[in-house]
Amino acid sequence: MALVDLVMPKLGEAIMEATVLKWLKNIGDRVQEEEPVLEIATDKVDSEVPSSVSGVLKEILYEENDVIRIGEVIARIETAVQENPGNDPLENALKQNTSITKPEDAVDEEHVQAVPYVPANTDTTRPAALEGTGANNGFYSPLVLNIARKEGIRLSELEKIEGTGNEGRLTKNDLLNYLADRKGSVAAPSVENKGPEASSEPPQMSTPPVTAGTKSSGNTEIIEMDRMRKMIAHHMKESQNISATVTSFAEADVTAMVNWRNKIKDDFEKREGTKITFTPMFIECVARVLRRYPMINSSVEGDKIIVKKDLNIGMATALPNGNLIVPVIKNADNLNLVGLAKQVNALGGKARKNKLSPDDTQRGTFTITNVGSFGSLTGTPIINQPEVAILAVGTIKKRPVVIETPEGDVIGIRHMMIVSMSYDHRIIDGAMGSMFLAEVVKEFESWDVNRVA
Repeated sequence: MALVDLVMPKLGEAIMEATVLKWLKNIGDRVQEEEPVLEIATDKVDSEVPSSVSGVLKEILYEENDVIRIGEVIARIETAVQENPGNDPLENALKQNTSITKPEDAVDEEHVQAVPYVPANTDTTRPAALEGTGANNGFYSPLVLNIARKEGIRLSELEKIEGTGNEGRLTKNDLLNYLADRKGSVAAPSVENKGPEASSEPPQMSTPPVTAGTKSSGNTEIIEMDRMRKMIAHHMKESQNISATVTSFAEADVTAMVNWRNKIKDDFEKREGTKITFTPMFIECVARVLRRYPMINSSVEGDKIIVKKDLNIGMATALPNGNLIVPVIKNADNLNLVGLAKQVNALGGKARKNKLSPDDTQRGTFTITNVGSFGSLTGTPIINQPEVAILAVGTIKKRPVVIETPEGDVIGIRHMMIVSMSYDHRIIDGAMGSMFLAEVVKEFESWDVNRVA
């Protein structure tokens, strides 16, 4: 027997502490390696802390709502070497993999060498490798294999489960969620929720769930804010208290962008396996202008201006429940349009599935919010602290406008969009803010309709 410390893992470069939301296990409960033990919350996202070993939870050192610093011991787990009778074909297959030794070894599911799926009734004398057709290539982690064997899941069924791990690998949580759905009552067919980063159509917002904090009286209903809504309210009000906010507006003719996207979007999706939306196109243009105006890519600490060399652009993403989160594309200026499109769609999908890691929302230096996804002409966005500026793009509308030509002015139908930018007047004056916004508009309007996607 041995006691193993379960410590608060590192959650992101700027995150130093987290709050205990809920213990998923009680003292005396058996836990498996990589099984979630408690839920925690940072100032951005909620996540789970998995057990690093298999054993019995012997001691809990923090209660719910306690704040824990990164690296501190949260709990202690008693472990013991598990005997392997050696008569299980799957266990024998696992033993043949030299990178996997004892079940109590603390191994990260995403970094362990994968072994092939071998059903319990399979002859182990056959070659071990299977030619899988799914994202896992026929290979799965030992933890996933153990669960699949115990639940009687065949390879054909396992390959159909969508994985959310590294390179699309199937994780333990993916499999457990699949089993929960399969064992539950027959659910209605799922409908893909297409948010502003995945489609030009806005997501359908659900009404706030009725909770224990909901009260009804006559013609009124009082709903307790959930934790994320409380945090959004705090951050938005705090931003207004910190920054001297000014908002400038401009109009952009984005006809070239619209026509180019309409021309290449089908071929782009077939070739790259992901959709091309306006968001990565906007990000590419903004990143080029940020390089020319480094003060916009900065923050303020007391009387000091901190100019950031990295261009980490956040994209405000609306969640189906009406809340908002801002995943960040790191070093956006180093990505081409294909890379930006994949990052936008991947982060947007993770956000809507509540799969964002704390690091996915950290170290942003500038934010873009697409209020046009919901039909708004424009908006006056609130700065995402500690950044000093945020750009809002409105809905794209066809309008008759005056076009200057060498032969004279003509009236034409163009795709027009209002762009607004809120910025911190403590360090960005109206001249700089207006010039930056004008340069962004020029980038939008000069989009090359003949470029190769």
